[in-house]
Amino acid sequence: MERLVINGGTALRGSVEINGAKNAAVAILPAAVVASKGKCVIDNIPDIEDVHCLERILRSLGCTVNKLDNNTLEVDSSDVTNFDACTDDVRRMRASYYFIGALLTRFKQAKVQLPGGCPIGVRPIDQHIKGFEALGAEVVIEHGSVILKADKLVGADIFFDVVSVGATINVMIAATLAEGITTLENVAKEPHVVDVANFLNTMGANIKGAGTDIIRIMGVKELKGCSYSVIPDQIEAGTFMIAAAATKGDVTITNVIPKHLESISAKLKEMGAIVEEGDDSIRVTVDKELKGVNIKTTPYPGFPTDVQQPMSALLSTVAGRSLITESIWENRHKHIDELKKMGSNIKVEGRVAIIDGVKKLTGAIVKATDLRAGAAMVIAGLVAEGETQITSIEHIDRGYPHIENKFSALGADIHRIKVQE
Repeated sequence: MERLVINGGTALRGSVEINGAKNAAVAILPAAVVASKGKCVIDNIPDIEDVHCLERILRSLGCTVNKLDNNTLEVDSSDVTNFDACTDDVRRMRASYYFIGALLTRFKQAKVQLPGGCPIGVRPIDQHIKGFEALGAEVVIEHGSVILKADKLVGADIFFDVVSVGATINVMIAATLAEGITTLENVAKEPHVVDVANFLNTMGANIKGAGTDIIRIMGVKELKGCSYSVIPDQIEAGTFMIAAAATKGDVTITNVIPKHLESISAKLKEMGAIVEEGDDSIRVTVDKELKGVNIKTTPYPGFPTDVQQPMSALLSTVAGRSLITESIWENRHKHIDELKKMGSNIKVEGRVAIIDGVKKLTGAIVKATDLRAGAAMVIAGLVAEGETQITSIEHIDRGYPHIENKFSALGADIHRIKVQE
């Protein structure tokens, strides 16, 4: 097993380049299965465990996957005839459910193992199933798998009961080859939803309205391979912005789309940090004591749920009281117990974390309870006095490429060790 070891107290300084968006890449790679001709060459892919897992799933289906470099994959799905995605890798990660929409639209049938992922709360796929059934699929869940069949898929008007990124993307993928027009309402507007739509359009789909309240998909007969570059990772960028503020540093974050980060920038400015936007960069500096703020997570363009855990680490050492209300996932405050081991003063009431800032955190052995909680513990370790060891870092590796190298380049004292658990 591996751990991250951090000796805190160093202000981060320098420049860090952000990788491609995890949340876009893990949907784009399954969507490549829909291409029945040609190869998809996808670059700016993050070198993370979730992507490696998807590579294995693609190969198990019969795709040819070549790694052209650390951040570029070539996927040829033209010879795929297998629509059964039931492997340990499928069970291991949440985003494997995008294979349902991809296999369904290409083969008019699919069998996909129910997925896993981070334990941050109940994440049903009922809205996905609602969409697939509206398009004409029969859906059965048995023995831990979702089994879908359709004589044909026909466009439909679908209104999602809740705003769901996963359902929006999955049903959008499934509708690309459906006959006629599909209209999706009450959809998610996240940047990675738009990115997946752009990828599908580059393959030959006809999707309009991604990023707005209504997405319309005119079905086409086939999709073909293409070349595509994934957008920068909004969440990785936000994590480094927060780390810069937490350590009272001076960090320029490059390869970003500043508009995607507006809700994070606004809160850091409200706290007293200096946030300067460039065309494709953001610089975060701190020249005074920061103050507490109140945050409520909401769908994009609101404050991202994936950033609230790193933000809680920052707010732990900020003067005054802060409130974080988690409105997306009911179980996303698990990391609070780990922050308490380091001396934070946080009380959780339902979905609200009440944070009273303390003067310092102290190093401890803590656990990454999930992916973004792991990022929170890294930030806490960076500001803490003494040594922090973070266990279960396989969660961090699922979404942050080479996190210790990036922080080391900014001056942090952080390294990875092997231990006998």
